[in-house]
Amino acid sequence: MGQIMLSLFLAKRFFKNSDKNTGGVRKASPPALRIATAGIAVGLAVMVVSICFVRGFQHEVSGKIAGFTSHIEVIEPNSLSSPESFPVVTDEKLINQIKQTPGVESVQRFSQKMGIFKTQSDFAGVLLKGVAGEYDLNFIKHYMVSGHLPHFSDSETKNEIVISQTIANKLKLSVGDKVYSYYFSNTIKQRRFKVVGIYNTYMKQFDNNVVLADMYAVNQLNRWLPEQSSGLEIRLGSYDDLDKVQYILAKKVGGHTDRFKRSYAVLSVKDNPVTSSVLSWLNLLDLNVMVILVIMICVAGFTMVSGLLILILERTQTIGVLKALGATNNRIRHTFLWYAAFIIGRGMLWGNVIGISVVMLQKYTHVVSLDPEVYYVPYAPVDFDVLSIVVLNVITLLVTMLALVIPSYLVSHIQPAKAIQFD
Repeated sequence: MGQIMLSLFLAKRFFKNSDKNTGGVRKASPPALRIATAGIAVGLAVMVVSICFVRGFQHEVSGKIAGFTSHIEVIEPNSLSSPESFPVVTDEKLINQIKQTPGVESVQRFSQKMGIFKTQSDFAGVLLKGVAGEYDLNFIKHYMVSGHLPHFSDSETKNEIVISQTIANKLKLSVGDKVYSYYFSNTIKQRRFKVVGIYNTYMKQFDNNVVLADMYAVNQLNRWLPEQSSGLEIRLGSYDDLDKVQYILAKKVGGHTDRFKRSYAVLSVKDNPVTSSVLSWLNLLDLNVMVILVIMICVAGFTMVSGLLILILERTQTIGVLKALGATNNRIRHTFLWYAAFIIGRGMLWGNVIGISVVMLQKYTHVVSLDPEVYYVPYAPVDFDVLSIVVLNVITLLVTMLALVIPSYLVSHIQPAKAIQFD
C-alpha cells in the first residue's frame, strides 16, 4: 500500500507541475500534454455527440413507424400479397387472449380499403384506414398541423376524415373541404368525406396515401361484418421484447382460423415490407457509430502514447534518481501510468463538458436542421442516456490506459548511471 501511495504522490506532483517550465528551461512536455488532452477531449466529445444523435434519430424514426402502425400485426395471410385487405374476425375473445401476453401494452382493431380521392383539379390514390373509439390517436395528435381529430367509431360514421399534408397539398384541400372518393370491387362505389384534420409525420411511406376514417365506414365499403376487420395492431411496452412476443403470439394465434375459416398471421414491424427497409437503414447507423468510436478511441490512444513517451524521455534524470534510491521498474511504470491517468481524466472531463453541451444545445434549440423529405425529421433529434455516456467513458479510459502499458516499459531501459548527470 505504501508503494502505491508513493507512486500516486509522485504522479500528482508531476501532474501539478506538468504545465510549468522550471529554471527557465524550455520543455516539450507542456505543449505535448495539451495536445494529448485536446485529443482525448475532442475524441470523447465526438463520441458523445455521435451516440446521442444516432440514438435520438433511431428512437424518433422507429417511434414514428411504431406509432403509425404497430410493433406487431395480426392479419389474414393473403393481405401480404394483395393491395386489398382480407377480413378476419377480431372479437373480444381474440383481443383479450392477446392482451394477456407478457409485454403487450395495447391491442387495437383497424380496417383498410384502397380508393381514389378526386377533386376538380387532381386525383390521388389513398389507403383509407378505419379505426374505432379504442384506437390510440396520441401519436397522430402530436403531428396534427391543422383541424382536429374526430371521434372515430365502429357503429356509426359522420364521414369525417383526417388526411396528410402531402395529400392536402396535392389535391389542394384544407380543413372543412369535402372530397369525393371512389372504390372498386364488383362495382364502383362513391362516398363523400369531410376533411376535419390534417397531419404531417414526414414519413412518406404513410403521408403519401394514409387517410384516417371511421371503421364503420370502411367496413361498409368492404361489406364486412361488425366483428371483422383487416386485423389487429399490437403495441409493446418495449421494442426489445419484439422477437420474444412475436414468437409467443405466433404459437398462440398464428395459423389458427376464425369461424369463417380465415387464418391468422403474425407480422412484426421488421417483416412489414413498408417499414422493413427503413428499419434496416436505421440498423446501419449502428455500424457508422462503431466506426466513429473506433477511430476516435484510436486517436485518443495515439495522442496519449506520444505524450507518455515525451514525459518519460524528459524525466530521464528523475527516473535515474528514483532507481538509484531503490525504486523498481514496475513502481516507476505505475507512477507514469498514474500520471497519464490524471491527464486522461482531465481530457475526458473537458470532452464530456463539450459533448454534453452540444447535445443539450441541440435538444432545446434544434440548431441543426434536416431535410424532412430525406431524413423523416425536420431537425436532428438527440437521446441523452446517462448509462450509455458512463459506459462510453469507462471504455475510453480502459482502452486508453491499456494502450499505454507497452510504452511505459521504456523506463526499464533507463540506466541510473547514464541518466543522472552532475553539473
